Amino acid sequence: MTDFISLDNLLFTGRASTHPVAKNAAQVIDFDRFSKDVARWQQAFNLHGGTRFALYFNDSTSFAAALLGAWHAGKCVYLPGDTLPTTLQKLQETVDGFAGDIPGSLPPSSEPTSPNTKWKRLNLNSVILVIYTSGSSGEPCAIPKKLSQLVSETVALESCFGKQCTGATVLATVSHQHIYGLLFKVLWPLSAGRSFDTSRLVFPEDISASLATCEHQGIAAILVASPAHLKRLPEQLSWHAQSLLAIFSSGGPLPTEALPTCRTLLGSAPIEIYGSSETGGIAWRQRQQDHHSAWQTLPGITIRVENEILYLRSPHLSDKQWQVSNDRVALTPHGFELLGRNDRIIKIEEKRISLNAMEQALLATSLLNDIRLIALPGTRLELGVIACPNAAGWRLIDEQGKRALNQALRNALADSIDASALPRRFRYVRALPGNTQGKTTYAALLTLFDPRRPDARLIEQNKNTALLAINVSASSPFFDGHFNKAPILPGVAQLDWALCLARELFELPAMFLRMEVLKFQQIIPPHSQIQLELKILSKETETILTFKFLSTAGTHASGRIILGNPI
Repeated sequence: MTDFISLDNLLFTGRASTHPVAKNAAQVIDFDRFSKDVARWQQAFNLHGGTRFALYFNDSTSFAAALLGAWHAGKCVYLPGDTLPTTLQKLQETVDGFAGDIPGSLPPSSEPTSPNTKWKRLNLNSVILVIYTSGSSGEPCAIPKKLSQLVSETVALESCFGKQCTGATVLATVSHQHIYGLLFKVLWPLSAGRSFDTSRLVFPEDISASLATCEHQGIAAILVASPAHLKRLPEQLSWHAQSLLAIFSSGGPLPTEALPTCRTLLGSAPIEIYGSSETGGIAWRQRQQDHHSAWQTLPGITIRVENEILYLRSPHLSDKQWQVSNDRVALTPHGFELLGRNDRIIKIEEKRISLNAMEQALLATSLLNDIRLIALPGTRLELGVIACPNAAGWRLIDEQGKRALNQALRNALADSIDASALPRRFRYVRALPGNTQGKTTYAALLTLFDPRRPDARLIEQNKNTALLAINVSASSPFFDGHFNKAPILPGVAQLDWALCLARELFELPAMFLRMEVLKFQQIIPPHSQIQLELKILSKETETILTFKFLSTAGTHASGRIILGNPI
């Protein structure tokens, strides 16, 4: 750990001015430029009277500079996982301002920085960060973090994996807006003196291209990824795995069936990290063989097991007390095994229902690749099913309709679940929705049951295009009051559908700029079977979303929606 500098001392101690901190497609950002960017942000935050700021950046270097600038100005930083209107509205009630790729954000100071900025050590006991749980089991919860907790995590990671990652550039598919990406892509590399790529690798093609660039330049790399990416690696791409020193995976369980592909295409099994936003990192494993399934605790972590429930003490927690987790485990000679969650029990009609057990029963039908059950809000608690059919499942839908698959799934539960507790609402998708951390959140799943959302099925998608089939339901609220005797889908609803579905499939900027060449050529009545073509073109300051609704009757509507980040 000779190059390791604790986060509280990073700028106080400093590095050589030409030391590479990060890189993008055009240039390398050295420590001199990075520290000057931090100073500009420190000036900006010092001039603002507030103490709490929400940061959201797409670029990781800009984010890191603003983060350290805020800390050195004595501010507490809040990290939202997205910039959806409801997220920002809730944050406005908590924070004093915003910085980053959010409309109306605080910009960095335009004043020239002093070449001899005197940096101070940061206070390890200060609460300098508030992160949010992923929301995979409900409403995201705010979690305050002291600097000492973040320092202890980076020290543990370097102690456990630093030697293996020596000299590597960090590539990541996950966002720094979540704790996993924040630690592995930004904070740990900054402390370890390891450079990182400023962009996020959203698609498999991005990963392949970045690895090819590293191999061409003779640069070693580590890949920080999520199971959502690692379980969908296309074999037809060239993976250039020779440059990879390590692959990390966290944010959810990595399916065993994804391991052979990872080993073949990327050269080794991923190092899986087990933990949570609340606890920080707890343990790790690397399954070079499928039976190597035991987890080993990270440095500094102490565990005990009572009635299959995991308890832990950790320097990553806010105190030294034992903390109970929501996971069931079993101790083994080589560590411990995860047995599943302990908190997915709900009551319906006074009957206790295990969502985990129901999901396993439905997967046993051989009709599904993946599934998630959620409790739907309302006057009467109901279960909603979000499922990814396999080839047999889709064939059943195509030949007999969605009701046939609905009934097949209900029949699979009928012998073990009371009829009053059986799922009543079903949504079928090609893949479960994932956020920038690769996690499937409760909010994203709940959105699939919004009556305003169209009944859409993804037919194909690549990096910049997508094609969807839409069944225009007569029950859509958009038809209400829009010509009762001969209802048609309003143009504003078509725009809403295009943007809504595009945001589900692609990462798009938050800010709406304008619309162009908007045309409504044919009406869309209830029960129409239509398709939606989406194309994305990203430019330096804006992203162009081109959409077209079409059917056997021809084109119904088309246009361009221009989105962009604030300059």
